[in-house]
Amino acid sequence: MTSPTPSPSILITGASGFIGSFLVEEALERGMTVWAAVRPSSSRKYLQDARIRFVELDLGSDERLKAQLEQHRQAHGAWQYVIHAAGATKCRRQEDFFSVNTEGTLRLARLLLETDTLEGRFIFVSSLSVYGPLHEADYAPIADGDTPCPNTAYGRSKLRAEEGLAAMAGLDYVILRPTGVYGPREKDYFLMAKSIAQHVDFAVGYRRQVLTFIYVRDLVAAAFLALTNGRCGAGYFLTDGGEYSSRSFSDLLQKAIGTRHVLHIKAPLWVLKAVCKVAGALAAISGTTATLNTDKYNIMSQRNWRCDITPARRELGYSPAYPLERGVEEAVTWYKQQKWI
Repeated sequence: MTSPTPSPSILITGASGFIGSFLVEEALERGMTVWAAVRPSSSRKYLQDARIRFVELDLGSDERLKAQLEQHRQAHGAWQYVIHAAGATKCRRQEDFFSVNTEGTLRLARLLLETDTLEGRFIFVSSLSVYGPLHEADYAPIADGDTPCPNTAYGRSKLRAEEGLAAMAGLDYVILRPTGVYGPREKDYFLMAKSIAQHVDFAVGYRRQVLTFIYVRDLVAAAFLALTNGRCGAGYFLTDGGEYSSRSFSDLLQKAIGTRHVLHIKAPLWVLKAVCKVAGALAAISGTTATLNTDKYNIMSQRNWRCDITPARRELGYSPAYPLERGVEEAVTWYKQQKWI
């Protein structure tokens, strides 16, 4: 009698976060042995499945992380795959982005190799923000071959991580660069839904803005395709394949929420810039992290978020299943069920 083939083992970092929790759910659905890397202080609200195995990894310390990885390998063997979704999107200080997003990523990848704790592919969840405000004049899509030009500390920290992975000999890795990710459990885009529910739609900038989005389940699908598909060292842009205006997004939210009347307010960019500066200054004084800051201003003021997902379709087999209308409907249904709105 032959013994059953063991299920592939996968490590998911940032597992308690918005994207990470959906990655965990998908891995469980696929019958994988799922290890969720979480901090001791992290909420496990969306990690309640008894099949999840938890592991603590200190991405801020070479010595401690190496010991943790060696201990895991001795007790459980190596992981077949790693999806690195941990990262900072808001920080009090710009240098914190680099400590978490750059140094933490490269420390994990390097020590996985040194300790023989990874047998297969390393997936790094980066961001379209790595490329910054390219083609703002002609609105051409950002594509392979373009030179990254990030204008935020967040984008620069992700770019440095990408560059570090490229210099790491022996690592089989793929980079995913999603545009704005939305869906259940996400809180930034939710603020817009909350505003629409309160009958107000606020937008900034009078020049044309082309937005792109990706529903969280489409990003998750791409991540699992990348475990076995795609070229080692390649980076793939990810959207739902559509292009939108701020108003088209707000109109879909209004329809899904069922709000009858909405006041649409459009302010000049200098107003947003002033608000972000004040919010950032107040946060610095109070020792908190501001939702609106200089980085956020640069992101919100960017006029062109188009990118070419043809390589992802061709090489990963990526086929987005959630156009914006479907994704918004599903997200809003969840908001209502959870009484967020």
